[in-house]
Amino acid sequence: MFSYDFSQGNKDMRDLLGGKGANLAEMTNLGLPVPPGFTITTKACQVYLETGKEPPGLTDEVTAHLATIERARGKTLGDPADPLLVSVRSGAKFSMPGMMDTVLNIGLTDDSVHGLAAQANDERFAWDSYRRLLQMFGKTVLGIDGERFESALEDAKQARNAEHDVDLDAEDLRDLVAAYKRIVQEETGKEFPQDPREQLDAAIRAVFESWNAPRAVTYRRQERIPGDLGTAVNVVAMVFGNLGAGSGTGVAFTRDPASGARGIYGDYLSNAQGEDVVAGIRNTVPLTELARLDQTSYHQLLDIMATLEGHYRDLCDIEFTIERGKLWMLQTRVGKRTAAAAFRIATQLVDEGLIDEDEALRRVDGHQLAQLMFPRFDDRGRRRRISRGMNASPGAAVGRAVFDNATAVEWARSGESVILVRRETNPDDLEGMIAARGILTSRGGKTSHAAVVARGMGKTCVCGAEELDVDTVGRRFTGPGGVEVHEGDVISIDGTSGEVFLGEVPVVDSPVVRYFEGDLDPRAADADELVRAVDRIMRLADARRRLDVRANADSPADATRARSMGAHGIGLCRTEHMFLGERRTHVERLILAEGDEEREKALAALLPPQRDDFIGIFAAMDGMPVTVRLLDPPLHEFLPDLTELSVRVAVARERGEVDPDDVRLLRAVRRLHEENPMLGLRGVRLGLLVPGLFTMQVRAIAEAAVARIEAGGDPRVEVMIPLVGAVQELELIRDEARAAIDDVQERAGVALSIPVGTMIELPRAALTAGRIARAAEFFSFGTNDLTQTAWGFSRDDVEGAFFSAYLEKGIFGVSPFESLDAEGVGRLVRIACEEGRAARPDLKVGVCGEHGGDPASVHFFHEVGLDYVSCSPFRVPVARVEAGRAAVLASADAGDESR
Repeated sequence: MFSYDFSQGNKDMRDLLGGKGANLAEMTNLGLPVPPGFTITTKACQVYLETGKEPPGLTDEVTAHLATIERARGKTLGDPADPLLVSVRSGAKFSMPGMMDTVLNIGLTDDSVHGLAAQANDERFAWDSYRRLLQMFGKTVLGIDGERFESALEDAKQARNAEHDVDLDAEDLRDLVAAYKRIVQEETGKEFPQDPREQLDAAIRAVFESWNAPRAVTYRRQERIPGDLGTAVNVVAMVFGNLGAGSGTGVAFTRDPASGARGIYGDYLSNAQGEDVVAGIRNTVPLTELARLDQTSYHQLLDIMATLEGHYRDLCDIEFTIERGKLWMLQTRVGKRTAAAAFRIATQLVDEGLIDEDEALRRVDGHQLAQLMFPRFDDRGRRRRISRGMNASPGAAVGRAVFDNATAVEWARSGESVILVRRETNPDDLEGMIAARGILTSRGGKTSHAAVVARGMGKTCVCGAEELDVDTVGRRFTGPGGVEVHEGDVISIDGTSGEVFLGEVPVVDSPVVRYFEGDLDPRAADADELVRAVDRIMRLADARRRLDVRANADSPADATRARSMGAHGIGLCRTEHMFLGERRTHVERLILAEGDEEREKALAALLPPQRDDFIGIFAAMDGMPVTVRLLDPPLHEFLPDLTELSVRVAVARERGEVDPDDVRLLRAVRRLHEENPMLGLRGVRLGLLVPGLFTMQVRAIAEAAVARIEAGGDPRVEVMIPLVGAVQELELIRDEARAAIDDVQERAGVALSIPVGTMIELPRAALTAGRIARAAEFFSFGTNDLTQTAWGFSRDDVEGAFFSAYLEKGIFGVSPFESLDAEGVGRLVRIACEEGRAARPDLKVGVCGEHGGDPASVHFFHEVGLDYVSCSPFRVPVARVEAGRAAVLASADAGDESR
């Protein structure tokens, strides 16, 4: 069976009947006033798309359903005296704005238009209905440019000196019908079909074909909707809102979809059909105005709205038509809403007893919470947009443009708000990025250095604004139209939209972030309803989740912020950031060391500041685990640029002013230069080839732990060895680490419990996890590098090169650096978990890549059985919510399977 009468379906048949058809069926079964009709299934669409033909038997099924409608309405399709008219609407499982527009009034012909006029006793109405059919059918089914019809309508209004189409009389509309028919003839070479069944069959085929229309495909890729679902087709008997002042059409919401506030929300338009409201061709009136125009229909509508909200247990979006005082329901669905409304409504419905707390948690998600956390520009502010880039890290930031690290720090310290503008950022820009309110780059993508670091710090960032020519030497950038921005000029960047504005755009603070930072008490009498709702959902998620949530934090300030955001520890403390700035010279001396004595001096100089860093971090996270990753980046990041240093030495030689240290440094830089440093001398390889480096770091960690214990603290430290590919590498460094820890505790007379584990970030490590687990006390997946090495491409290089093309072609639904590639990289994670725990049952396993804060990835990590996820402090609340949702959804799925 390829079609269902509305009385045969229900709201749970969305896969087969689409969202619109399933809900029409549900309303019919509830006894609500729904015009008779039927739904052609998504399965029929799938057959049509595969074969190019309607499924066998579909034509006969449509005929039988039409007969049922004809009996219910007492009219016949094509009857010149009293014609039945129907509408045809698409309706996929998921709401898809890219699908085919509705076609109304199918069945009207040159003959039956007169019968419609006689039956309605309204000639104008009949010709208005006919011109609508011609316009919709021509544009949607025949593919004629809609502008041709709009132009003819405008000509008709100008000839009559009419402001709106309702001001045209029957004669005007009859002439417009003739004009529309000429357009059809000119554009298609054929007359507009006068066989009503031909009209209907063509409209049904057009719905099927619209599934693969470019805008539908684009929307599906954006929303990650599978391309093989197909769309249903809904054929519904026409009811008319354009039968004069006693008729009309409207849209209603059972709650405000923008704020979630209870009440009656919607718009109404008298003497109109449904498309008029959507098109905005006339100004609507508030739905409450219907109480004055038609009190009976208004109160009936309110009763129906209450019925639907109670039945669906959610905000409902409703479309209705009133035909000469008779109310008809044309559509309902669970309404889309803003993030703020989602949180408010979820908690309201719990209080009203319509849903339980677990369902409330299912009704919101981490993406919505992230939207609530970022500051945003005030929509009322004046704006002058000068460019658009990638929306790398959401939020709104205003400040003076600066073009180098030192200036950003200096100006910020003097109280200036600054935006750091670079072609691209690198680790040397870290201080400037910390000081800046936002980061703007002309190169890079959503997972470039600027984007990743900005998201980690909760900074607004726009990357890849290619229209901007950034001149860091001249301290300015130029944009389209010759606009120039010099250092010190104020700009505004919107990390949510990717837009860049000239001048200051007012910013509105996020109360949700103020709540997480402890500035707002959700239990206070004057607490905002949204803050209370978020607090409730967060407490519920924390109570339900199995996954622990940690943060990636490299400083006491980051650690403190992470705790305020609800992190239960640090899953990744990077030590490379501790070697920048003034300490970089010590690293250079370590690399230049030509003997053990020089090397020991350099290491000895590095140990005290390292120890002090750790003391601060352990204090901020007292009583919670802190996983410290030993030095990971390639050595070239701590050395001068090869070209710049070569030029400096060459110029010095010309002047006879050669610095011996520069010459030695140049030899070292040349010796250590790598074509692909991210796959070269880094991670565990550094620890093996630079004697004493990792031992110094472990000693600093252990001494910091001792200092905290002696101060009455409770440090819970873990040492993580990065980039291990072979168990032998891990064993060698582990033994060095253990020896350093033993030496420190013996000297201090303090017992230390510091587990040593490894970061799984290479495919070989994942595939040999069973052997590695025998030498590691914990695993932490570095999914950023694991994704790079599994796919075989560099994150920083490929985003600008071909990622956009891959997304457009559907190879990626989303960047694998944004959301974990569960099929490939996820399989490596699963193998490593299973084999690691088989070898060591008590193995603790977490993830410390930024995937730990991605909602979809969190659900995967829950399913695989990880113990914790770790992400940037700003994303900790998102991970908490999704970890709770993952537990609730998994429990519901298990319950369904048991039944």
